[in-house]
Amino acid sequence: MSPLLGPADVRALAASIDLHPTKRWGQNFVVDANTVRRLVTIAGITPGDRVLEVGPGLGSLTLGLLDAGAIVTAIEIDEALAGLLPQTVATRLPGADLTVICADALRWASPIDGASHLVANLPYNVAVPVLLHLLGQYQGIADGLVMVQLEVAQRLTAAPGSRVFGAPSAKLAWYAQAKFAGTVPASVFWPVPNVGSGLVRFTRRVEPVGDVRQEAVFALIDAAFSQRRKMLRSALSPLGDAQTITQALAAAGVAPTARGETLSIEQFAAVASALSTI
Repeated sequence: MSPLLGPADVRALAASIDLHPTKRWGQNFVVDANTVRRLVTIAGITPGDRVLEVGPGLGSLTLGLLDAGAIVTAIEIDEALAGLLPQTVATRLPGADLTVICADALRWASPIDGASHLVANLPYNVAVPVLLHLLGQYQGIADGLVMVQLEVAQRLTAAPGSRVFGAPSAKLAWYAQAKFAGTVPASVFWPVPNVGSGLVRFTRRVEPVGDVRQEAVFALIDAAFSQRRKMLRSALSPLGDAQTITQALAAAGVAPTARGETLSIEQFAAVASALSTI
């Protein structure tokens, strides 16, 4: 018998704790075991891998990761779900190596023992900030696969010059190389969401983008996209006077008439570096 959860299992577990999924925490639970197997395969999880999972919910993906032999640390914000998950795993996969932390992943900053892979069905409403926070907080995360709202997945993996390239795309590129890894239909979730989901596969950069602080680069990115259609010489005005901005852009080899959506993360870093020295 497969240890993975099906639709009836998910609903029974929810009923056991009188759970009514809430939009506040973006609770949409995977009810299709084949989808779980697909996610684990795309993530490349092998026996002994240490995985950080965010928002495990009722345990659909957690069981898939554990069944593949992973050692899982799961961060769950809902106390009732965090309390139920170890029981579910003990019943369906006795002896599996699971640690559950009841916390808000967006604010969690304590050490996590050795996790080098991030695999998660991220809540739609906080997917981008959670992903960026974890990559910034835990240098040991070498790669991962996250399932997010389809539109968000497309933005996160967009290339410079794309109409959907924006601050999330540039900030993820600071940490990692990312690619779009497929779609997931709404029908595999309970409750069924109003939108489809997309998969983002990422690998952390081996070398930093440049010799400039992340905070400086992210401030530049935020300014560049705060008014998307503005040229950089105007969009970056909160960061310095017109002469300073023009000099920094010239030093980085970026035209003052360029727009933020056309810059690579290397160019953003070069401009931030130039600004710090003028």
